[in-house]
Amino acid sequence: MNKPIATIARTREILNKYDLRAKKGYGQNFITDVSVVARMADSTSCQGTAVEIGPGIGSLTEQLAQRFDRVIAYEIDERLKEVLADTLQEYPNVEIRFGDFLTQDLDDVIREAGEITVAANLPYYITTPVLFKLFEYGQKIPDITVMVQKEVADRFTALPGTKEYSALSVEGQYLYTIKRLFTVPRTSFSPSPNVDSAVVQFLRRPDTEDIPVGEFFAFVRECFKQRRKTLQNNLKDNYGSERSAEILANCGFSASVRPQELTCDDYVKLYQEVCHD
Repeated sequence: MNKPIATIARTREILNKYDLRAKKGYGQNFITDVSVVARMADSTSCQGTAVEIGPGIGSLTEQLAQRFDRVIAYEIDERLKEVLADTLQEYPNVEIRFGDFLTQDLDDVIREAGEITVAANLPYYITTPVLFKLFEYGQKIPDITVMVQKEVADRFTALPGTKEYSALSVEGQYLYTIKRLFTVPRTSFSPSPNVDSAVVQFLRRPDTEDIPVGEFFAFVRECFKQRRKTLQNNLKDNYGSERSAEILANCGFSASVRPQELTCDDYVKLYQEVCHD
């Protein structure tokens, strides 16, 4: 049996065999620390069907295949067809689907599996759109474990009143209990990125309000469009000065409150007040 893909020696061997170099346009950085991908995989539910985005040469995919009945991985880089067929040949429970994940439909996978687990080392440039796409599937994806840029992890886990707290924080925390599991130094990759990473886990909250997620998220982003201004100032472009003041007052908030001071539940209350129009 071969050494794990994520070892430095095996990664180098695979890259040399296929004369493969990381493609900057796809945000590729190949992980070379087995303990990281093993720990990520162990942090998941380890049962049923796992979906991965951006398998690269298969470092995390291999670990998922050893723990799940089925793994479906989405890869945009067509150069990796032969590579993945080689590195994952021992795992008949793995299916690689080539194409842009952001244009794919997970309904067929979820219909067959009932619900799925997502685990991925996400390319930095598509982290937010990928997560928002996953959020839209609601209870059908009860847990998501992803490696992201450390600064993005800071924003998802930020508390109200901190400089990192943003629309991203509210949107993630509305749907999920979010935990930072561990930090991954930049030296764990080849080539090394300019920043450290962190593994974050999203566990679906069972108690969210029954409101349209897309509309609510758009409202939250509107509230945060200028962080240094008061919330009333951010709202008045769409609702006018008088109605903006009324919205805040009806929810028990001061006219001077700023976007970063309110909790996720506060934003739900504001959104429901706006919907009374």
